[in-house]
Amino acid sequence: MKLPTVALVGRPNVGKSTLFNKIVGEKVSIIEDTPGVTRDRIYREASYNNKRFYLIDTGGIDTEKIDFNKDIKIQAEIAIKEADVIVFLVDGKEGLTPNDKMISNLLRKSDKKIIVAINKIDVKEAQNNIYDFYELGFDTYIPISSIHNTGYIDLLDTITMDFKIKEEEMDDRIKFSIIGRPNVGKSSLMNALLNEERVVVSDIAGTTRDSIDSILKYHNEEFIMIDTAGMRKKGRIFDTIEKYSLLRSLQAIDRSDICLVVINGSEGITEHDKHITGYAIERGKGLIFVVNKWDLVEDTTIQEFEKLMRSEFQFAPYAPIVFLSALTKKRIHTLMPEIIKVKENIKKEIKTSLLNEVIEEAYECNLPPTYKGKRLKIYFTSQTGINPPKFTFRVNNKGLVHFSYERYLENKIRDNFDFTGTPIILQFKNRSDNEE
Repeated sequence: MKLPTVALVGRPNVGKSTLFNKIVGEKVSIIEDTPGVTRDRIYREASYNNKRFYLIDTGGIDTEKIDFNKDIKIQAEIAIKEADVIVFLVDGKEGLTPNDKMISNLLRKSDKKIIVAINKIDVKEAQNNIYDFYELGFDTYIPISSIHNTGYIDLLDTITMDFKIKEEEMDDRIKFSIIGRPNVGKSSLMNALLNEERVVVSDIAGTTRDSIDSILKYHNEEFIMIDTAGMRKKGRIFDTIEKYSLLRSLQAIDRSDICLVVINGSEGITEHDKHITGYAIERGKGLIFVVNKWDLVEDTTIQEFEKLMRSEFQFAPYAPIVFLSALTKKRIHTLMPEIIKVKENIKKEIKTSLLNEVIEEAYECNLPPTYKGKRLKIYFTSQTGINPPKFTFRVNNKGLVHFSYERYLENKIRDNFDFTGTPIILQFKNRSDNEE
């Protein structure tokens, strides 16, 4: 079941970012302190009344810009092609503007549900301007104040009116996605895997718009390969505008168990590669780096490039790196064994007795530092989740857990148990806390 998508559209400074943050709410990232993984906040998953959906902030459309035609085309394309519901946010205080009319002309051509949210209604001038917006010709108008919560519930009720409560998927086949920035060879890699001997493929209907998921049968085991939506179509806006290609990748990541981050070996590593990788880690996905187009690299060795990768992706030292050429199929046979290994590791469960032996030994070998005369004590450790593996530590005071000591414990777990390709989550709870 595909999650519905909601797009926020409007000109600059009408309050889209405030409304976006309010709908999404606070989300704590498991890598929030990791440098190098910041990305544009254009896409998040949100939930209202047990109805989950994706929320897109398309940025401000400004007809005063010199290149406004290109800008409007980008924003409108995103809203129309991706969204099930479009929230057209306008500024009630400023009133109806030519910019609003220009945007409405573009949105009216779509067959999507459009809600006009008239913001800043708490201001007296806005109340006098409400009816001017009816000139835009849409069916639904909701006065709101993002700051003061006025109309907020009414807006969310209207947005999610036709959404269904998401049911958990029962398909237990491992899903992996091929993601990365444009022109790194994602489609070539997918085609290489589909044409690989030993791989039997059949197409099934995808759950992401303009996408086809493929079933791969490898050594009598079925996998679902998630195609980044639209990547087979040449010239699409999402293949040429780097910022919005990220949106497609994020949707594929969310549906995956394992992400193959494709790097163009002939071009090297970019910040965009780090952005996409960071999101996959944040969402707790298995991770494999695929350095593609290796046949075009002449001035460096695998060992040298791997050293560079480890330096640039210090926040993902556990991810295996595969070097191949999707076009010539050189070394393509090395990829599926890594996927198999990561598949096993994201679902790996460690016996409680073995885990506690490792943690007790690690604790005794390196006592945590004292803070104001108090020292962290670890009473008991257990694995409390998989995909990704999650470990819960019962301690005397979780406030005494220093980031460096948490990293030390994670490294000790990895030293003793193979968790190649998967992030692991460490959670600390006071022994006095009630079980959740």
